[in-house]
Amino acid sequence: MKHPNKKLLLRAAAGGFLLAAALSFHSFAAACEGLSQDVIRLHVVAHSDGETDQAVKLLVRDAVLTEAARWYGDAATPDEAVSALCLHLDSIRAAADKALSEAGAPQRAGVVLTRMYFPTRAYEGFTLPAGRYRTLRVTIGEGAGHNWWCVVFPALCLPAAEDSPEDVLALLPENEREAAENPQKYRVELKAVELYRQLQDWLGTVFS
Repeated sequence: MKHPNKKLLLRAAAGGFLLAAALSFHSFAAACEGLSQDVIRLHVVAHSDGETDQAVKLLVRDAVLTEAARWYGDAATPDEAVSALCLHLDSIRAAADKALSEAGAPQRAGVVLTRMYFPTRAYEGFTLPAGRYRTLRVTIGEGAGHNWWCVVFPALCLPAAEDSPEDVLALLPENEREAAENPQKYRVELKAVELYRQLQDWLGTVFS
């Protein structure tokens, strides 16, 4: 006995699967977009790739994190943290310059708040998807060396994290936290988001 509706049932099942997958990806992509709005990155660029300049970069990183945390430490939202950082960029720059002077480096630091594209990056205990993030960018001297990335808000970088609540990711909405803490569940989605963000960033550069 033939079943004339078998193909229709298979098509419906396949369509339902694709729809569920699309909705799941849309939800994940929305969480990634939320992370790029709710997380503030740190980007420290060394003067050069010389061994001394790379070591100095880490001293500047620590000084910047400590000074920045003085001002945004009570912030409950990323917008509050950005406002606090904007108001105290001069003191953050001074802290960076002091670290350079104490290390005997002749360079000085430039400090700005900007938006930057970052590829997907795995840290200890969490992963941040590719996207354009609000960023505290510190450039030492000519800024020709390798850089160092981490997160200013929530306070996930040492030494700022040492005085923070144990679970700082709790500051993020639940769907964003899930995306950051469980990258193994979303390997395909993370790659798809990264390819899309790369294209989006490239188009923005070409047509800006």
